[in-house]
Amino acid sequence: QVQLVESGGGLVQAGGSLSLSCTASGVTSSTQRMGWFRQVPGKGREFVAQVNWSGSGTTYVDAVKGRFTISRDNAKNTVYLQMNSLKLEDTAVYYCATAAAYSGPYDYWGQGTQVTVSS
Repeated sequence: QVQLVESGGGLVQAGGSLSLSCTASGVTSSTQRMGWFRQVPGKGREFVAQVNWSGSGTTYVDAVKGRFTISRDNAKNTVYLQMNSLKLEDTAVYYCATAAAYSGPYDYWGQGTQVTVSS
C-alpha cells in the first residue's frame, strides 16, 4: 500500500503561480511513475503530467505545456507540480497518483487538493 498526501493548493489570481507537492509513504517501490491529474465538477479526471523514476522523462497534457513543471525528489518520496501563468480553466481539484509500472493505469491516488484561479 502507498499513501499519498497532497499539499499546496489554494486561491490564486490569474497569471499567478502555485506549487503543489505530494509525499508518498508505505511501499514506495510502487512509485515508478508519479503523476498529477485534475478534475472539475461534472467532468472526468484529466491527466496533467507525469514523471518517471529518474526524473528524466516527463509528459504533459498540451493545455499546460510551457506553464507547468513536474519534478520529483526520490529521497523525500515527493513529487512536485510547479504551476505558472495560471488560467481560470486550471481551476480544479488536483490529485497525485503513483504507479509501479512504466505504463498503464495508476495504482494509488491521493485525496486531492483544490486549486482555484480567480480573475
